[in-house]
Amino acid sequence: MNRVKYYAASVLFLFGAVLMAQEEDAKPEREPGHYNQSRFKQLYEEFSTPNNYRSASGAPGPDYYQQQADYVISVELDDKNAKISGEETITYHNNSPDDLEFLWVQLDQNVRAKDSKSPLRDGNGVNIAYTAGNFAETYMTEPFDGGFNIEWVKDASGKPLSYTINQTMMRVNIPQALKSGDQLSFSIKWWYNIPDHTISRARSGYEYFPEDGNRAYVIAQFFPRMAVYSDVEGWQNHQFWGSGEFALPFGNYDVSITVPADHILDGTGELQNRDEVFSKEMMKRYKEAKKSYDKPVIIVTQEEAEAAEKGFSTEKKTWKFKATNVRDYAFATSRKFIWDMQAVNIGGKDIMAVSLYPKEGNPLWEDMSTKAVVQTLQTYSKHTFTYPYHKAISVHAKNQGMEYPMICWNYGRPNEDGTYSDRVKFGMISVIIHEVGHNFFPMIVNSDERQWGWMDEGLDTFMQYLAEQEFGKNNPSVIAPNEKYPSQRGNPADIVPYMAGDQSYISPIMSNPENVYQLGPNAYGKPATALNILRETVMGEELFDHAFKTYAQRWMFKHPTPEDFFRTMEDASAVDLDWFWRSWFYTTDYVDIGVKGVKKYYVSNKPTKQMEKYMADRNITEADLPPLVYLAEEDSEDYMPELKGKSPTETSKNLKEFMMDNMTEAERSNVKEPKYFYEITFDKPGGVPMPLIVEYTYADGTKENVTYPPEIWRKNDAEVKRVISSQKELVGIVVDPKLETADIDTTNNAWPKKEEKSDFDKFKDNIKGK
Repeated sequence: MNRVKYYAASVLFLFGAVLMAQEEDAKPEREPGHYNQSRFKQLYEEFSTPNNYRSASGAPGPDYYQQQADYVISVELDDKNAKISGEETITYHNNSPDDLEFLWVQLDQNVRAKDSKSPLRDGNGVNIAYTAGNFAETYMTEPFDGGFNIEWVKDASGKPLSYTINQTMMRVNIPQALKSGDQLSFSIKWWYNIPDHTISRARSGYEYFPEDGNRAYVIAQFFPRMAVYSDVEGWQNHQFWGSGEFALPFGNYDVSITVPADHILDGTGELQNRDEVFSKEMMKRYKEAKKSYDKPVIIVTQEEAEAAEKGFSTEKKTWKFKATNVRDYAFATSRKFIWDMQAVNIGGKDIMAVSLYPKEGNPLWEDMSTKAVVQTLQTYSKHTFTYPYHKAISVHAKNQGMEYPMICWNYGRPNEDGTYSDRVKFGMISVIIHEVGHNFFPMIVNSDERQWGWMDEGLDTFMQYLAEQEFGKNNPSVIAPNEKYPSQRGNPADIVPYMAGDQSYISPIMSNPENVYQLGPNAYGKPATALNILRETVMGEELFDHAFKTYAQRWMFKHPTPEDFFRTMEDASAVDLDWFWRSWFYTTDYVDIGVKGVKKYYVSNKPTKQMEKYMADRNITEADLPPLVYLAEEDSEDYMPELKGKSPTETSKNLKEFMMDNMTEAERSNVKEPKYFYEITFDKPGGVPMPLIVEYTYADGTKENVTYPPEIWRKNDAEVKRVISSQKELVGIVVDPKLETADIDTTNNAWPKKEEKSDFDKFKDNIKGK
């Protein structure tokens, strides 16, 4: 190698070393063994090892199995005493490869038993103030006795089976192991007292209306239910403490519900004896509703419901339902209910959108409830799979928001004079969309709510955001054409206060619902926002939507885990997202990216002082080097104002000669010479790597938007540099101009730094304004 080439190679190598050293200087202090690449390493340590049950792609494996539990239930509601009793026969199918020595049944009502440990699990202290009702309930009343009373458990031949109750779980002791591939039937007789859900905030119960002496019932978790046995955990053994919801196997249900004869009732499944429980007029209206696609048809009018409120029938009526391949059962009943229905075509199939509500819900519920059900079915089906059931029911219940297959209860009540605020209206629409949306997650994509609350709440809240925005576009009478639906969760900016909050009260999304302080932001808001950012900012809608739909269709009517979701999203998009899952789901880190500084350069024909020192230290002259183009910093002793704004060929003889020797005249004429050079340092005080979204503004008023991928942070987690060369002078830089990344501190997002008034100055301006 000749001397010139040797020095040229050395210079290039050493320049690289200098740049690396500069990056090293920018690194923050770290604990021993902590590498800045750790945010981008694969999630092998966090994920379970793929196997024949669950594949590395996120799809069910060739040996995937799940159990089945079929129920025949006969239940009677004692309206006078607010008590429910019943008998059930469970046929349990052991599809696992294991022989089962015993069976576990869930007794979720035991959370309200007198000896329940649930009220004792949290510490407490004296509040400085209480509502009268809360004070009375806390200190002046006996605990409500709402637990299951198990009268007997018997095998298929009627012989008693022994059982052991451990809080909200009951072990049924079978005489011999249930072999793999076999099935077993047994029966349970039980009863319990129904709670007033408006007092205890129970997930099911009744509301009492003192004006007319009636109750409206929303009934769920009302029967002993089989626990899940799976390849992941064996028997699901986490007690029901109140926050973590439910894990249930799929099965077929045959349910008979006996209530007062003047009650109106609907529930999970297809009504089998409509001719017996419907009047002729109701049947006529029902047939009209099945053909009405543009507006609901009233099946039971408000006038009829008000008339029914005055009578308390001593006669009984039994409503019979059958449901196929559902994971649970629930129903609502009252003589106060108004009932409306509308047909909606989803994927070529007619589905009934249904609402049940007392007169206290009107006029809001008659105007809005079924509209919200229709929009939910349309939006969710578009992004996941065609809704497979024949109906979806929204039931009005004070202070409620709870979901079950085909039916849910929702809050939103007008004032007594029928007026209501936008807050009440949009709150009601949103909760209906959310709870009806739970039919998809987790009623069909059946994640374990008891362990991973975010897998149903977060995914559903994300989908709720999409449905709300479409509701706004499709209902100009509700939302003005130039306005967006006021979603409370999903927009990146809305999660900032939570992510910027006290870390002592924040847990990773990947936490059990019972173990977090702020369940709403943790399980609903943050995962929904993360998925919205993933869709809009990281992956793009096309890639995200395909991957999300792939996950939903792979796991409909199955039991997915978090890893199945994470892996499928990557598998179906060819986007490595381990850095995203780690940051958003496994840590409590936050997003904070800003502009640390900007250096301005111009092209010079002379070596800079830094370059001269470099050559002197190595005994190199310009003759030893190839022709070089030098960049001199404006804020240095090399600055020559007369060169600013000139083209590089005007200020660099070496560059001009290179172009003359190596480019044709035509090629030279097409060259656009940059006159301005900027080295921009972006820093990342926050822990979460995100795409670096930058808006550059130039002196002529034009703007340029550039999105650097999140991998720009892979080698330096603290800061990165980018060089901008332009024919126009750069006058402004803004990071995340549209607030797409949930950046918790926007004061460092702009150059030149925006001067913000102090709180005191804002206070003075406010006083002056008054």
